[in-house]
This record gives sequence, C-alpha cells and structure tokens, in this order.
Amino acid sequence: MGGALAEASRTARDVFDEVNEALGQNLFRLMCQGPEEELRLTENAQPAIMAHSLAVFRVLARDGGIDLTKAAGFVAGHSLGEYSALCAAGSFDLATTANLLRLRGRAMQEAVPVGEGAMAALLGADLALAQKIADAAAEGEVCTVANDNDPSQVVLSGAKNAIDRAIEIARDMGAKRAVPLPVSAPFHCPLMQPAAEAMADALSYVVVAPPAVPLFANVTAEPATDPDTIRNQLVSQVTGMVRWRESMRNMADAGVEEFIEVGGKVLGSMVKRTVPDAKVTSLMTIEDIEALAKEIG
Repeated sequence: MGGALAEASRTARDVFDEVNEALGQNLFRLMCQGPEEELRLTENAQPAIMAHSLAVFRVLARDGGIDLTKAAGFVAGHSLGEYSALCAAGSFDLATTANLLRLRGRAMQEAVPVGEGAMAALLGADLALAQKIADAAAEGEVCTVANDNDPSQVVLSGAKNAIDRAIEIARDMGAKRAVPLPVSAPFHCPLMQPAAEAMADALSYVVVAPPAVPLFANVTAEPATDPDTIRNQLVSQVTGMVRWRESMRNMADAGVEEFIEVGGKVLGSMVKRTVPDAKVTSLMTIEDIEALAKEIG
C-alpha cells in the first residue's frame, strides 16, 4: 500500500514520513510489510488510507503542478475520506489529520465490544428498500442505514443480531443479495455515540480552516465552507448516514461533469452507477497521476 508510489516520488515519501512522525510509529512500514491483521485495526487503517490518498494528491499537486482551486469545484470524501478531503483542501494539516483519524479509529473500536456489532451490504437495493429491511430487522435493537453508496448498494449497521436478521430477510424483501462485511465495529450508527463524543472533544481543540473549495459533507449531501459547520458535521458523521449517492447526484446537479478519485478504485464505480454520464478517473499509480496532470495541466 503506497510502496510503489513512494519509490517513484520523493513527494510521496515525504507524506509517509510526516505521518510516521506525527503518529510516533512507522505506519508506512506496516502499510508495505504488514502484518495485515495489525494494519486492518481501524486505528491503523484509517490514518493509513488517508496517508495514501494524500500522498497521491500531493504528487499530483506538487509534482504535477495541479492547483486544487483551479482544477476542482468541490471536494468530498467517504466516511474517513472526509478528513482526507479536508486535508487536501487545507482545512487540516497532515499531522493533525493523522492524529484525528488515529483517535477516531480507536474511539470507534472502543465504542462497541467486539462481536456485538456488525454491518452488511445490501446489493440490488435502493435506500427506501434498505430502510424497510432495517426497520423489519431491528426488533428493538439498533439497525440503521449507514451508507447510501449508490442506487444499487446500501450498507446497514447496528447490533449483530439485528444485522443477522436483516441478512436473513433481505432477499425475501426484494434485495438481490445481503453480504456481511468484515468490519471490526458497526460504523455510522447510534452505537457509535461514545466515539462521536470523543471526536467532539478532540475537534474542539483543533483549528479548522475554511477549505480552499467547498466540501460536500457526508451527513447533509450539501456543500460547506464554514469551519464551525464542518466541525459539527464531522461529529455528526460518526453516528450518521454517509449520503454518498445524494452527494454525487447533487454535485452533478451543481455542474460537475468529471469526478476524480484520489488514492483508490472503489468510489469511482459508485459514482458511475449514480451519475452514468459523468467522466470518472481513479488515481492510484504514478502513471495515473502523470496522465491526469498532462491532461488538465
């Protein structure tokens, strides 16, 4: 994870070094060499995913000469990616972002004992159907929509027994498939309230600068630039639904015709299913970055 990019770019290596220093651990070595079970711990995975995204972004910006304010109308990020988007837009510095995500990951893990929460992806289900399945499966326990990813993929989160029931009834209620997700905690549901409180405390000590371009926020699917609003949205995001489908649709309605996924190849397919006419580019490798910089530089 990030190894080839670091070999190809000093700028990328600098990002990984800065994150290592901020966290007081060699996270980059863990990203490249594992062990995978340690990297998958959410307190490591969240800053690691951010570090890779920001390494790609900085190579594009510094080595490719791309100015975010001239090249983009908005930024957005899915769940923890919202912190990456805000870092790219200058609201947080890299060290602050890494430490916030380390805390966020740890707080989320500690909010619910292992084995008591779960998440499941509903495939071939839209938001309305997913909500019906969640309501039917709850039976007094937490079972809510966590991620509205695209018109055919919605993720549920909550108590394990409730999610198990949702998986059992999903096909009979009209979903094509229900797939349990290999996660360590039930993210984006009310069970995460202790983590939301931890983030509220941490963010109260952090300076949030206005982003260089507006952020489409997960919890509202609308653009935001006010620092206090963004701070509050980051807290609400811990327990709230990631409104990704709506965000992409609203971006398209605001005139966005091209979406660039920085550091991954997952969100691009969701965008394409939501906004079929949009141009979608995913940046992972130095070759991807160089091709885009040449195209828009």
